[in-house]
Amino acid sequence: MIETNRPASVPAEDEPDLLRDQFKQLLRYRRLLGAGIGVGLLGGVYLGISTSDTYVATADIVLRAPTDDPFNPSLAPDKAINIGSERQVALSSSIANEAAKKLGVTSKDFAGLRSGLQVTNPPQTMVLRFTYTASSAKEAATRANAMTEAYLLKRQDSLDVTRDKMVKGYQDQRDPVAKNLDELVKQINTMPAGTGRDAAYASKTDLQSKVNTLNSNIAKLQALDMSPGRVTSPATPPSDTDGPGLVMSLALGAAVGLALGLLAAWVRLVFDPAPRSEGDVARALRAPVLGYLPRSKTGGGPLLAAGEEDPRLAEEFRSVAFRLAYDSRFADRRRLLVVAPRGSSETAAAVAVNLAASFAETGKDVLLIEADLRTPVLASQLPTGAGARPRWSQAQGGAAAAHGDTDWPDGRQLVVDAGESGAFDLIPGEPVRNVARALTSPRATRLISEADSPNSTVVVLAPPVLSYADALALVDRVDGVLVVCDPRAVHRTDLSRIRELISGAGGTVLGAVLHAPLPGEKRGRAGRGGKAKGASAAPAQASRPSGPQAQPLTRQPNHGQQSGGRQAEPEQHIPGDGTDTVALRTVRMGRR
Repeated sequence: MIETNRPASVPAEDEPDLLRDQFKQLLRYRRLLGAGIGVGLLGGVYLGISTSDTYVATADIVLRAPTDDPFNPSLAPDKAINIGSERQVALSSSIANEAAKKLGVTSKDFAGLRSGLQVTNPPQTMVLRFTYTASSAKEAATRANAMTEAYLLKRQDSLDVTRDKMVKGYQDQRDPVAKNLDELVKQINTMPAGTGRDAAYASKTDLQSKVNTLNSNIAKLQALDMSPGRVTSPATPPSDTDGPGLVMSLALGAAVGLALGLLAAWVRLVFDPAPRSEGDVARALRAPVLGYLPRSKTGGGPLLAAGEEDPRLAEEFRSVAFRLAYDSRFADRRRLLVVAPRGSSETAAAVAVNLAASFAETGKDVLLIEADLRTPVLASQLPTGAGARPRWSQAQGGAAAAHGDTDWPDGRQLVVDAGESGAFDLIPGEPVRNVARALTSPRATRLISEADSPNSTVVVLAPPVLSYADALALVDRVDGVLVVCDPRAVHRTDLSRIRELISGAGGTVLGAVLHAPLPGEKRGRAGRGGKAKGASAAPAQASRPSGPQAQPLTRQPNHGQQSGGRQAEPEQHIPGDGTDTVALRTVRMGRR
């Protein structure tokens, strides 16, 4: 008993693998990345040019709160000064007016004077930093110093006005009390001794206490240190212009542009319905990707890759066949259905033909069935030659053909010469009136069941599964399905729908074969079922049977027996009797 390896389910990808996969997908949007870098470079050029003649001067001021004891540690300056409010005052128009008077700036240039100033506050400090931007170094330093001096002067005036108002308020309270005290003293001097004089002395004491308190408050206010602050770093003319320079601006712009391009590519990737990696295809189909066909060097490439100049394609097909052979789901029944999602099935036909050749190379008896009865093209595009091979058939099919029943399969078969890979049999498709009836007929079922014979393999080529329901009619007979698609031309929802349809019909998706878009698809699709190039059209016509003769559909040695029981001459050749040999080594893929 031959043991086969049962493939595991699609493994869960690690987070680093997913990140690498997404990054690779982002790099495919080269136009967006290039546009982002281009925009960033333009911004860098603008930044470098716009800041080439700009100078910035800075001056720092440390604010102080009014105090009578500057060395008292219990006094917290941040409690007495609202640094946010002071910053807004420094940016106010009143400060700009004072600076304009000192600088001699007219009202016409007043807006420009204010626009060049920026005031910031370093964290956890009582420092206001005046930053002025101008077109010359000297002007920037002069205006920065003028702004700081105007702010300090304005703050000094504000503190003085506040103190004077408070002193005046205390004096207004003290003067009436002092006047009453003077009058009471005069009355006491004239009063005789007794209880009245004692009461007057008590009133005098109260008034004197109030006067003393008010005098103390006035004296305390007058003794305050009202310094608004000091300039710790006066502005000096800068030696260099502001800005990183042209080279640094270009580098910075390129970095920002690359980030913008990556962001745009990520947004494009999020809303892109097409799978951009093998992992996306595997997750949508819940089946592994068995191979990725390399782009052929010769147009659309040959239909049969064996013996061509580029051996990569043939080796990729052999690799796919090897992986299928070690899949227990395929090894149990050896029936494979090859389909495309929608549109052209040209590459699916090439995959079916080359997989048949690869299986034949391993010594299998391979039967390729073209179940595309709507646009069959394999027989019409391939030249035929003489040869003798055992034939695939069923006796019922031969009998039906002998009685004139021309429904597919009609018993006609071809022997395909795959060169060094060997040979395999081909049942070409034929246009029929009722496709569903032909695909589900007992003869078609018995034909597919040839895979139950020892050392036999059946490969069935069907139309696109989302375009027609023909493939679904064959799923329960074939079970294993191989999806051939271009990941850039199909949506993830299409792949998920294919998996659901196949699973609902009782089949299993064994895997997927991916391929790049064909060069001919960029120039426009050719007509479906078009003519083959060169002189292949004439041999294709010769491969058609000239009469209603049909060979039996049983696989048996060729002893020269005809369907009617007649003995054919050894040198006699009857077209379509199953001995036709087709060489596919140089035939190009036709448009389907």
